[in-house]
Amino acid sequence: MSVDEDARWLDWVTKQFESIAGDDQEIDINEFKTALNVKESFFTERFFALFDSDGSSSISLDELLKALNLLIHGSETDKLKFLFQVYDVDGSGSIDPDELRTVLKSCLRESAISLPEEKLDDLTLALFESADKDDSGSITFEELKAELENFPEVMENLTISAANWLKPPEEEQKKRGAPRYLTRAYWLNNSRKLFFLCLYSFLSLLLFITAMMQHRHGGGWFMVAKGCGQCLNFNCTFIMVLMLRRFLTWLRATWVVRVFPLDQNILLHQIVGYAILCYTLVHTTAHVFNFVQLSQSGQYQLWEYLLTTRPGIGWVKGSASLTGVVLQLVICLMVLCSSTFVRRSGHFEVFYWSHLSYVWVWSLLMVHCANFWKWFVVPGLLFLLEKMVGLAVSRMGGVYVMEVNLLPSKVTHLVIKRPQFFHFKPGDYVYINIPTIAKYEWHPFTISSAPEQSESLWLHIRSMGQWTNRLYECFRQPEDQQVSPKRLAASLRTRRQRTKDQEDLFSSTNCNRAVASNENDTVQLMMYRQNGSRSDVVPVPPTSGSQDPAEPLADGLEPAERGEAPPIRDQVSAKFGENHRFCNIKCYVDGPYGTPTRQIFASEHAVLIGAGIGITPFASILQSIMYRYRMRKQNCPSCNYSWCENIKDSEMKLRKVDFIWINRDQKSFEWFVSLLTKLEMDQADEEPEGRFLEMHMYMTSALSKNDMKAIGLQMALDLLAEKEKKDSITGLRTRTQPGRPEWGKVFQKMSEENKGKVHVFYCGSTALAKVIKAECEHFSFNFYKENF
Repeated sequence: MSVDEDARWLDWVTKQFESIAGDDQEIDINEFKTALNVKESFFTERFFALFDSDGSSSISLDELLKALNLLIHGSETDKLKFLFQVYDVDGSGSIDPDELRTVLKSCLRESAISLPEEKLDDLTLALFESADKDDSGSITFEELKAELENFPEVMENLTISAANWLKPPEEEQKKRGAPRYLTRAYWLNNSRKLFFLCLYSFLSLLLFITAMMQHRHGGGWFMVAKGCGQCLNFNCTFIMVLMLRRFLTWLRATWVVRVFPLDQNILLHQIVGYAILCYTLVHTTAHVFNFVQLSQSGQYQLWEYLLTTRPGIGWVKGSASLTGVVLQLVICLMVLCSSTFVRRSGHFEVFYWSHLSYVWVWSLLMVHCANFWKWFVVPGLLFLLEKMVGLAVSRMGGVYVMEVNLLPSKVTHLVIKRPQFFHFKPGDYVYINIPTIAKYEWHPFTISSAPEQSESLWLHIRSMGQWTNRLYECFRQPEDQQVSPKRLAASLRTRRQRTKDQEDLFSSTNCNRAVASNENDTVQLMMYRQNGSRSDVVPVPPTSGSQDPAEPLADGLEPAERGEAPPIRDQVSAKFGENHRFCNIKCYVDGPYGTPTRQIFASEHAVLIGAGIGITPFASILQSIMYRYRMRKQNCPSCNYSWCENIKDSEMKLRKVDFIWINRDQKSFEWFVSLLTKLEMDQADEEPEGRFLEMHMYMTSALSKNDMKAIGLQMALDLLAEKEKKDSITGLRTRTQPGRPEWGKVFQKMSEENKGKVHVFYCGSTALAKVIKAECEHFSFNFYKENF
């Protein structure tokens, strides 16, 4: 560090000390804990004791500078001595197993990782036995140093990462080179979108100028109003075309997808929506100024031009001004209710119902403009046809929710009876309506099951809004428990009766199951492993008192058709576990609709990145990929060695798949851990060209290996994973990495594999999408984001 940097660092730390310390210019343990933002009191006490060199129960500025100088400017040996002192709780000069266990337990809490006590003992013994080279029963400083030398990447940046206030902010360096939007990589990766925007802008400009020239006799403001009006005719019908999901799904299978950005239809819909808002504002403003000029020389006043039909402006009884004012208000309301802060703040219904105002907008435009019907007729017929087909498909056959599984982090897993003739591709999504939850609301969700699973559809729904929260709460409501003097006796009778019913059920079910095909058995087995229940359990059929899903009710009407909404619990036919229920709930499914992930099978090297519940489209894709992989797997009859000679065909060109799943907490991995375990088992044998599917798990709440509060834990997890051949956090063979991916290093490694053109498919938060997209542009990777 230079003299200037050192002086800047000293000044920064002094200011931070003054902002934290009280009037006595000393930092006590509570102020120290607040400043460090450390969760565990163990690390607070250990760090505080080591910083407080004079034992005065407070830290002065000199003591703070001395300790920080060691951690930031010190050598590796100095940092290791500090780490050893943190672990040496009793100050004996060595670390015994109990001290190490105490440290690792605090490390687990600091990283928000929950493991059973037996697993904590295994971690402690794994690290202790590896570090205690002389089997003396304790770890010395030299032994700890030797053990850490096996992790050279950790030694480079060993520090207390939580104390960001201890480090001065890095000076912003002036970016060299061209801006991102002027780079060649950006233009190549966004060529279709840029081509569309250029074509759209050119067409809008052409329409605007043509309309202005046709009405040049009316003056400047009149020309501007007519130019904007012509653009509105085009945009108010084109915005409809961008939401013809079934039509766009069909276009994805044609050459059009290589020319136009069909995968970004939602973004383009938003752009056109904002363009409509701008055009209406300018259109209205121009007319107002034109009316001001007319009112000064005419017989009508301004308010009469704007709010009455007296001037006779318009082709339907002079109603152009009135309908224009209403249109302006409705369009502004629609745009406002479509804002991100409305849709993402748990008020999706506000967006949903306000967006249905498009019917009124089109109706008013018919009255407002004499020529609008000419622009509307073809797109309107396509829109009407799509709605009719969607309505017919959604009402076709009996579709029921057969099973519900409540997963951690308020995720609802629905197992739905697959409609007849329902064909979809991996990664597609559907709209679902459950009248019991909300009679008229349809919500889109990605299908998380594979197309090869013929009996059912899976939907994994994260509770983030009113509808999804109602869905989750309906199934988690505890059964009414009334206090009764005979409560235990009644409970015992109920338990015995339930056991008897299950024994009779399984007895009859196993007889029927014996004649099932091997393929159906495999699908059912995979489904119940995914659900986290017993793998030999099959769906419970309705009991004698329940309604068969395939038969109508006695009066031939559904509850929703009668205007009734029977409680969810009345439609549950059986309960299996606290969060797992079999049921019989009517629902409607509209779809499927295509997404950018349909291009995965045309890629050579696909990188699938899911953030949180964003894994759902990739769950379907991974199952389908591995199904095709198993179909091509060869087995040696003499030695049982298996391999896959060639996985490429006319439908799938994949040579390599990298799957990256990023979760905030440990419990979120439980959503699909059974599925991922099965995928790992399918690749138990090494392939000649390396693994076809590689998985990478990241847990962002866990502290990185460079942090003193986590280095021991991460070392122990590595050692135990190597010993047990599985990860202690998820149970997978793939080791869960702490923190967030370093995208530059991740993509650099993938580019060096030379498995073909890399295509990155992402589903998750928008903020992370921007980061990944920027890195993809740097490596010239194609980037696709899931949008619907």
